[in-house]
Amino acid sequence: MKQQVKAPYFGQCLCAGIQYQVNKIEPKMAHCHCIACRKFHGAAFSTFGEAKRENFHWIKGEELLKCFIADNGSVRQFCNHCGSSMTFASSNNETAVVEFSLGTLDSHIDIIPDAHVFTDYKANWSAICDSLPQNKEGRNT
Repeated sequence: MKQQVKAPYFGQCLCAGIQYQVNKIEPKMAHCHCIACRKFHGAAFSTFGEAKRENFHWIKGEELLKCFIADNGSVRQFCNHCGSSMTFASSNNETAVVEFSLGTLDSHIDIIPDAHVFTDYKANWSAICDSLPQNKEGRNT
């Protein structure tokens, strides 16, 4: 019998200087293949989860967060000490939602990504081998 994973969920950067708690993860979760995500994560794609702002809390090390603001106005937060990617906010992102890097979670979660986004920009050396929907641009295209 599979044990149900319950909130709160905890995560941290590589050096553990930054730690956070998520009380509820929203169901929308995607693998992003855009060039910026690939470069920021140093990988074929990034995977972000979403939490409403009231369900996401920095526990430790918020002062270690640094921001990279792209030309398009999107904001990426990372650890100033170890470089771990922590959060993303698009230029039109509502402040009510936090997109956080799922790779930084220490807790197991019951939900899984439900889509690939920006697949027109995916790395040519990477193959998408699952049956999740593939969106050439964002979710709404």
